[in-house]
Amino acid sequence: MCPRGGQQLGGSGGPFAEATLVSHCLLVEAGDGLALIDTGLGTADVAAPKRLGQPFRALIRPRCRDSETAVRQIEQMKLDPQDVRHIALTHLDVDHAGGLGDFPRAQVHVFAPELAAARKPALRERRRYVTVQWDHGPKWAEHELEGDSWFGFDSVRLLPDLDVEVAMVPLPGHSTGHAGIAVNTGQGWLFHCGDAYFHHEEVATPPSCPPGLRLFQNVVAHDREQRRNNQERLRELALEHREDVQLICSHDPVYMS
Repeated sequence: MCPRGGQQLGGSGGPFAEATLVSHCLLVEAGDGLALIDTGLGTADVAAPKRLGQPFRALIRPRCRDSETAVRQIEQMKLDPQDVRHIALTHLDVDHAGGLGDFPRAQVHVFAPELAAARKPALRERRRYVTVQWDHGPKWAEHELEGDSWFGFDSVRLLPDLDVEVAMVPLPGHSTGHAGIAVNTGQGWLFHCGDAYFHHEEVATPPSCPPGLRLFQNVVAHDREQRRNNQERLRELALEHREDVQLICSHDPVYMS
């Protein structure tokens, strides 16, 4: 994604220079199948970008390349996309759920408040959800906000029937039922925080964020206070458990290294 904003969005150059944002998806080998965390934009989005909506295309300026969709990247790894049996979503925004239709056999895990908000969005949130992306009728697995504790975060749901620990952690604020997805790699936890923050320095101590990204987060947030509170908790997690947990977010290209 190549929005204009340069340094204001964490890139370089003036306000009309292109910055680079990405949509990180994680592929997890889980027993005899695969699990996918977020889907990014899908092949149907690439084939018909207009369905993403004019505001999204004008502001975010996605480069719709079929080769960069999750399903094509899985194929490039010589794996079978039909082996993706579980998808865990941080949330249902257009740039996170667009690839659902590429994995119609997968069970799609999402917190119940997020799915409810997407099905009947409030007026100010109608543009964030593109319902055509799940017109195929996904196999929804709705999870309530209850469960165990994980590094001080309550209401964690572990995905069932996997031989890898994958936990859904409520991080509301950016959207109604936003989640972080934590994966036990065997050498610690990798915590995909979705859009709970946009820039790696936001979970540093002291925190910082390019002003354009800070403004964007405030504008699109469902609940700004919840978002700020969760960012503070993530900073504490990053500081106190740096040996046990690695945090990443969805759109910061620094994590590509």
